[in-house]
Amino acid sequence: MMETSNETSMEHNAPVATAIAMTSSRFRFPHLSYRSITTLSIIVMLCILEIVGRRINPLFASYPSAIAVELFNMTMSGRLIWAFIESLEPLLLGFLIAVVFGVPIGVLIGRFRNLEAAVGIYITAGYAMPLVALVPLYIMWFGLGFAVKVAIIATLTFFPVCINAWLGVKMVPRTLIEVGLSFVGSRRDILRKIVLPASLPYIMAGLRLGVGKAIIGMIVAEFFTAISGLGGIIMNAANAFETAQMLAPIVVIMVFAVAVTAALAWLERKIAPWHEEITRQE
Repeated sequence: MMETSNETSMEHNAPVATAIAMTSSRFRFPHLSYRSITTLSIIVMLCILEIVGRRINPLFASYPSAIAVELFNMTMSGRLIWAFIESLEPLLLGFLIAVVFGVPIGVLIGRFRNLEAAVGIYITAGYAMPLVALVPLYIMWFGLGFAVKVAIIATLTFFPVCINAWLGVKMVPRTLIEVGLSFVGSRRDILRKIVLPASLPYIMAGLRLGVGKAIIGMIVAEFFTAISGLGGIIMNAANAFETAQMLAPIVVIMVFAVAVTAALAWLERKIAPWHEEITRQE
């Protein structure tokens, strides 16, 4: 009797299961690529901002079409281009200085325990340091021109780059180092052929974080020193209550940061293709 009732219930449930399967297959979402999802997300967000922004007082916010008009006008007049170049020069130099010093120091701290004990505490404290409070001191040291911008950007970028390189070396499995030692590898060979390749994803992550910190340092420097570049446009537009004009350089900065981050991700795939194969997600 038990078997008969089970068979009967399965026969009654079969049409229901078939209908559910047909319904789910009919309403199944198409498989979209990564770029397609990103593009769709941007379009939806722009539409939402356009609708909501038009219902807000222009003194408090703006909307994408008005910002696009300001971008076009400032680009055609050359004002935005020259401001971008003026901001880009100290940004690149400060970022380069931070990478040149931050990566080697981080690798050495992570590789040698005594150096970590002596210097690590200062790196950690420096990362938490409120750099904005030190801007007046930087002005006294470097003046109000190009040098102070580079110094602020380099200082703000150095610590995340250094800490990520440090942690990357610390995360190298000890078994890999022991394999190198078993093949009678020197410390230089182990550092160059084992430690650096294994810590490379962390170093690249530090560079990505450093890009954001460098841009923040650039804007802070342009706000508190000589008001110039993209930060100068933002400050002057804010003082004149021109919200759309104030947001236009911010959009440029955001797009630039995304582009540089994507370029670093591409570089990582080229120099460390094995990492993508290991961590790839479906």
